[in-house]
Amino acid sequence: MRFILILGFLVSFLFSEKLIIDAKNFEAYDEKGLSIFTGDVKMVKSSDELESDRLEVYLSKKKPNTKREPLKYIATGNVKFKVKTAGKSYEGKGDKVVYEPKKLKYVITGNGFLKEVTEDKRLFGDKIVINQITGEAKVTGSENKPVRFIIDLGDTNKKKKEDKQASPVVEKTNKTEAKQ
Repeated sequence: MRFILILGFLVSFLFSEKLIIDAKNFEAYDEKGLSIFTGDVKMVKSSDELESDRLEVYLSKKKPNTKREPLKYIATGNVKFKVKTAGKSYEGKGDKVVYEPKKLKYVITGNGFLKEVTEDKRLFGDKIVINQITGEAKVTGSENKPVRFIIDLGDTNKKKKEDKQASPVVEKTNKTEAKQ
């Protein structure tokens, strides 16, 4: 019975969107408001996806005639995710990912990687904090692994070659126009 109640709460979260979590194992601690999923965990909500070895879902306190809401998700072990926000898509991974839905805040720790798919921007760091409300990102490195930011600027050699090929055509056109 407890399993059905907790699962019902999880599925009905965040307005009418569905939250689907698949895992090999499930534990519920109703009084604590904690659900733990372990073993090949896969979570899907709208177009967002998360995979991990373990996922802890912390719920709001029980109140009469109200549904519990997720306050925090903590994913650990081989964490990979895909998230879509207003006009942007992100892919990432880390040893641990904490998401607070009310604050729209992600914290990726341990071997953090984040890729903004559309513009092919990539961040690497020991700790990456993303605030979806403010659009801020903060990255912290370690002594052995500094922060790394990579952005694809295109092939600069190809651009120079195209510019050189275009230049003689422009000169010929200008000479022809000058003779007329």
